Amino acid sequence: MNLLKMRKRGAGVLIALAVILFTGTGLPAFAQEQETGKVTNRPIPRFVSLKASEGNVRRGPSLTHRIDWVFTRRDMPLRITAEHGHWRRVEDRDGMGGWVHYSLLSGTRTALVEKDMLTLHARPDAKAPVMAALERGVVARVSECTVEWCYLRSGGYKGWAPKARLWGVGATEIFD
Repeated sequence: MNLLKMRKRGAGVLIALAVILFTGTGLPAFAQEQETGKVTNRPIPRFVSLKASEGNVRRGPSLTHRIDWVFTRRDMPLRITAEHGHWRRVEDRDGMGGWVHYSLLSGTRTALVEKDMLTLHARPDAKAPVMAALERGVVARVSECTVEWCYLRSGGYKGWAPKARLWGVGATEIFD
């Protein structure tokens, strides 16, 4: 193998490494483009929360469509999967959902605890002191997420919890 071929092969490895570092996966950036909503031009799917203490869930995106059920938990995290005018198709943790008027939704980020007695830590580190423990099913406010941890507040308690134990934040989502 001559030096020129080795340089080309090395450059390919560097390019592949750059793709992994800057896109977060081994997929090229163009393969990761996320769908956006036609109304808001925001990513689909995305997480929001229920603003109201009750929200009618309809079969279609209008008041003329039948109400299938009512969400009754304020701040419950929901995933938006489609948009149509002032309506958003949402689903809950169990994949159940339908169409909800956008005025019932909030951009406030919340998450549902999926592990019983989930410990909240002082820092995003499993060895950090434990500040509290949350029961399965608790809805907590999320103010920051790193690659593996999210900062939660619930019932006067706050701390860091592993992202993998929550529903309401994307696995690769990072924000502060």
